Amino acid sequence: MDKSGQQINTAGVLYVVATPIGNLDDISTRAAAVLSDVDMIAAEDTRHSRNLLKHLHIKARMLAYHDHSADDAQDLILNPLHDGKSVALISDAGTPLISDPGFKLVRAARIAGIKVIPIPGPAALVAALSVAGIPTDRFTFLGFPPAKPAARRALLAELTERQETLVFYESSHRIVATVESMVEVFGARRQVFVGRELTKLFESHFFGALDECSGWLRGDDNERRGEFVIVLSGFAGPAIIEEMKAALGVFRVLRDELPLKQAVTLASRISGVRKNALYQAALEEDDNPA
Repeated sequence: MDKSGQQINTAGVLYVVATPIGNLDDISTRAAAVLSDVDMIAAEDTRHSRNLLKHLHIKARMLAYHDHSADDAQDLILNPLHDGKSVALISDAGTPLISDPGFKLVRAARIAGIKVIPIPGPAALVAALSVAGIPTDRFTFLGFPPAKPAARRALLAELTERQETLVFYESSHRIVATVESMVEVFGARRQVFVGRELTKLFESHFFGALDECSGWLRGDDNERRGEFVIVLSGFAGPAIIEEMKAALGVFRVLRDELPLKQAVTLASRISGVRKNALYQAALEEDDNPA
């Protein structure tokens, strides 16, 4: 038994192995050695992972394991582990369990007393944070935003005053819609970094304001292809308050000549402050009925 009184299991080891997110040469020496030595590899997509193993000149027994695998697929991995065999868990790219399959398997192995060892390496969110030019001392990773617009906006609305950096993954199918939802909820001038196809041949980056990012995506079909990491700066607190004061100053000038809603819309465009927030502030101080 260990110091906590729990039974120690001397069965095999489950290795959670990070693999390249794009460039196959990013594989670590240790990861390659583990993949070469284990008795079996549990892969999210065996066809995809076969390319990596071919690159490493590794021939290994592979089993498909993903979020939609039947319960008996988990047993096909746990049983050999109980028998003293070693298994490597890999995803299509990056670190397993980081918006990738594996949680149920790792939890089951832990409960069974099987040793689980991380083999660290690439992760798209870490790669993006390292080059974003946005604070990294505190951040929250939120995975993929909801696909449905209303649910996506509701999630973003909950995050408007979070001061830490926010990190999201997004697909080519929804990247424009997601960025434009962010413009609507966070305001046009919130700072953002977008990394597209990180470490791959056609990698590209955007750094600037959210509304400019929307223009960047819409301006070139190629920039809407591939896989994306979005790194969004946090709520700036006092700086946002000063921006609102300036936006209200613009609103007051326009309000002398225009109906409230039109004045708010134009003031929002001029100042970059999000329209909904400016509208609420304008309602509170407007002296003239719409």
